Amino acid sequence: MAPELDPSFLSLPFRGLADAALARAQSLGVEHADFRFERNRSGLRTTRDGVLERSIDDEDLGFAVRVIQNGTWGFAADVDLTPEAAVGAVDRAAEVARISQPLSVERVELADEPIYPDVTWVSSYEINPFDVPETERLAVLEDWSRRLLAAPGISHVDTTLWMVQENKFYADLAGTRTTQQRVRIHPEIEALSIDPSGAFETMRSLQPPSGRGWEYVKDRSWDETVVGLPELLAEKMRAPSVEPGQYDLVVDPSNLWLTIHESIGHATELDRVLGYEAAFAGTSFATLDKLGTLQYGSSVMTVTGDRTVEHGLATVGYDDDGVAAQSFDLIKDGVLVGYQLDRRMARQQGFGRSNGCAFADSPAHIPVQRMANVSLQPAPNGPSTDDLIGRVERGIYIVGDKSWSIDMQRYNFQFTGQRFYKIENGRLAGQLNDVAYQATTTDFWGAMEAVGGPQTYVLGGSFMCGKAQPAQIAAVGHGAPSALFRGIRILNTRQEAGR
Repeated sequence: MAPELDPSFLSLPFRGLADAALARAQSLGVEHADFRFERNRSGLRTTRDGVLERSIDDEDLGFAVRVIQNGTWGFAADVDLTPEAAVGAVDRAAEVARISQPLSVERVELADEPIYPDVTWVSSYEINPFDVPETERLAVLEDWSRRLLAAPGISHVDTTLWMVQENKFYADLAGTRTTQQRVRIHPEIEALSIDPSGAFETMRSLQPPSGRGWEYVKDRSWDETVVGLPELLAEKMRAPSVEPGQYDLVVDPSNLWLTIHESIGHATELDRVLGYEAAFAGTSFATLDKLGTLQYGSSVMTVTGDRTVEHGLATVGYDDDGVAAQSFDLIKDGVLVGYQLDRRMARQQGFGRSNGCAFADSPAHIPVQRMANVSLQPAPNGPSTDDLIGRVERGIYIVGDKSWSIDMQRYNFQFTGQRFYKIENGRLAGQLNDVAYQATTTDFWGAMEAVGGPQTYVLGGSFMCGKAQPAQIAAVGHGAPSALFRGIRILNTRQEAGR
């Protein structure tokens, strides 16, 4: 059965507030007005060695109004759910536009978008985690902890369950009205091992956060993680330190998603390219003059932005500009061919239609251009991960994400991982330790010789992508197959740290 809109959200007075706000905006003669009502629920549970450490439930409820008057944005928000407050928010937004107009350096106009008169969209999940009894949620975390602590060599276990239900209603003067509900969940297990000398290592579960519901927690892969993690961590404790140098790499999707996020996802955000994020999050080397010519990577590289993929963390029906979700190319055959847009930038830069990347994380925040599900596409009928490993004589197989560093133009970077395996003559030859790979964005992606087939593809991502001033947080998804890279520089992190 398909999930339905939460009745408790539908009982809230958002339609009446929208009618009052938009009627007032129309009477003021503004060029554009939109009304956005949100209720965002979040729950966080953490345990330490099976004992409940944090139990946090939060709800963010309110509405926001945007207007364009004399080519200038105005914005206001409120938590008073009355028609009078909605009218007052429009008046304040119009006043912000009037005061800001002399300071505006460019006229705000929005790209055209079809009207969606009254549409509803609900993300793809089976069981809303907020409908699951608290005793059941905690029992799962306690069971994972208990079983791991009973295993040899496990000193401590941390577990986390993070769940979000996001409801939005959007209406504008053009006649679009959208009602949406998104559910996402992020379970995580991390084990710590300490040997008698005091040396220690950690290892996390590899399952990514997902736009699914409680059914994701019940997947059998979590039992497999609990069973397999102690031996993997014990092997990591014994693993030799890597010899720095040039290696061929096979990178697992559980690691590659983060490299995609940092070196492609952020680099192809058009607001960053245009300098709007320079004071906080930086700029991008992938500037507009390089569109259609920049050789971002090898010819096997195709990267899409997608707001429609099932279970994606950035998947929506409609964005916060009232634009329908789409899939679009960012990199095709290794060449930069597109950017992530909102309606203002699409019109300003002559792209025609927006590709639906406006998002605000709260009713108190104005929408900004945010990342879609940015994913490296697999090769149809492409090789398995084992086949990719089989092509390597001397290399490293990298699994899971950990620390990372990248410059403010998204060009020079360094990434580590959860586990590293030596590859010798096409076979895995035990774990290594202290591995980091370092490159420039174009050198790294240019060294990609092959991508795996659909059977290697995993859709990952993060709940916590930060951007904008005031700061906002968004959930972002990134899919990837396994991929083979030739001649990548490997550092020994222990040596680099002088230990």
